[in-house]
Amino acid sequence: MYQINCKKCRRLGYKVCDSVKCGMVRKPYPPGQHGKNIRRRLSEYGIQQAEKQKLKLIYGLREKQFKKYFDIASKKSGVTPQIMMELLERRLDNVVFRLGLAPTRRASRQLVGHGHIMINSKKVSSPSYSVSPGELVDIKESSKAKKTFSETRTVLKKFNPPRWLELDKEKLSGKVISVPDKEFLAALPVEVSKVLEFYSR
Repeated sequence: MYQINCKKCRRLGYKVCDSVKCGMVRKPYPPGQHGKNIRRRLSEYGIQQAEKQKLKLIYGLREKQFKKYFDIASKKSGVTPQIMMELLERRLDNVVFRLGLAPTRRASRQLVGHGHIMINSKKVSSPSYSVSPGELVDIKESSKAKKTFSETRTVLKKFNPPRWLELDKEKLSGKVISVPDKEFLAALPVEVSKVLEFYSR
């Protein structure tokens, strides 16, 4: 995982960083002296590349990691864009984030990497672990007393996860109860088909 410069958000035209002070919020146009007046027409290749960058940065992955998900998805039977998004969404760091147990994917990766997250009562420290339907995602019992997680309980009172996840707000745990549905995946702000076209050239 690497730090995302907010200039990248403005260049892509979408907020892909975790910062609440992202420049994209205040200046939703490309960086530079004439950014506000720039009207760029991207080629088809440029559009494909921009969508790939957007998706890659949203999930905080490096090129080699990201390409691996395309390779796996393209070898499976079914709708490749949907399969690729299912694989990305079922990453442990993303599931912890979607459950509301961490405010950002970056914070989620740190929780996983520091050994605070359990899968079916066993510690898992790999952010890329693929969570299967039925598996219980839990905060390690000794970690729940930390100030971070007492604040999480307060935040969760007004939080509801996507419907493919089940959350126990008191126990700070959750389950993947199904794969992400088509409606959820269709609402994500990326044209995944363009990403696949980029890699299929």
